[in-house]
Amino acid sequence: MQRFEFKVIPAPKRGERARGVKTTEDRFALALTTLMNQLGAEGWDYVRADALPCEERVGLTGSKTTFQNVLVFRRVIESLAPIAPGTTRLLLQEPLPAARRLGPAEVPAPGNAPALGPAKSDLAAE
Repeated sequence: MQRFEFKVIPAPKRGERARGVKTTEDRFALALTTLMNQLGAEGWDYVRADALPCEERVGLTGSKTTFQNVLVFRRVIESLAPIAPGTTRLLLQEPLPAARRLGPAEVPAPGNAPALGPAKSDLAAE
């Protein structure tokens, strides 16, 4: 089974200027292409883009939720050696084995349930 490590980075918010690139869409596409090619050269495969909620403080006591656009990349981990503590590596591992199924509960003996008396208030005891 292959193991992967993941990398999540903020998506570009602005386009990149270059000769012959004039429209906003083309500049943005160039910035994204440059970023993806750099990570691809390092062995990262593009997985997807996500918009995730992020709670931010506003003033002294307030907060608001904004959405951050991120790009998710992954690559195969070459060595299956243990990872040193303190690293920030996310691993996709084999799923945990299913929990053992238990048999049916014991059936209580047939008969009537014991009679219960009236409910008592804790305040009446004072």
